[in-house]
Amino acid sequence: MKRIADPSVRRLSAYLRFLEDCQARQVPTVSSDELARLAGTTSAQVRKDLSFFGSFGKRGLGYEVPDLIARLRGILGLGRPWHFVIVGAGKIGSALAQYAAFRERGFHVVAVYDTDAAKIGAALDGHRVRDVAQLLEDAPLDHPDIAVITVPAASAQATADLVVRAGIRGILNFAPAPLRVPHGVTVQTVNMATELEVLSSALAHHD
Repeated sequence: MKRIADPSVRRLSAYLRFLEDCQARQVPTVSSDELARLAGTTSAQVRKDLSFFGSFGKRGLGYEVPDLIARLRGILGLGRPWHFVIVGAGKIGSALAQYAAFRERGFHVVAVYDTDAAKIGAALDGHRVRDVAQLLEDAPLDHPDIAVITVPAASAQATADLVVRAGIRGILNFAPAPLRVPHGVTVQTVNMATELEVLSSALAHHD
């Protein structure tokens, strides 16, 4: 599949959520103008985003909601379940482990890990927190596709190295530190400070 730029992925994800809401309300078709208003973009951008993957919709009739949902789910890789582990059972890791919407989107927590003896063995949303030293042994059994890293910055790289050794190819990094990974492993970093700075910039320059 073609590599999709991150801004495009964010827009496609927004389109999908709007379409799913339309389907729940039994709305049969939507226009590019409606999708554009939701994503804060233009109808031309919507058409450009979708045309990257082929022909969608009919001129003057809009997009058929069920068909576009199915195609967007395929483009976003949501046609199959994804299994992930959480490494770091602190506040962020605990909140993510209990976030029910992940399951609704096809993302399933298979294990939660930590290094803190006080947390290991504790129950967290149906999971017993495991010692991170077990990850290499567990991975061939649990088959995780993604590791969510929610550890302090000082231990983020060592955690990423362990995750890579376990054969996990996708990392969602919440640690405030850049990660070095080999070719074939994809890292997506969630930097809360950066997101707030983007928002503050938008507010400061809002006309």
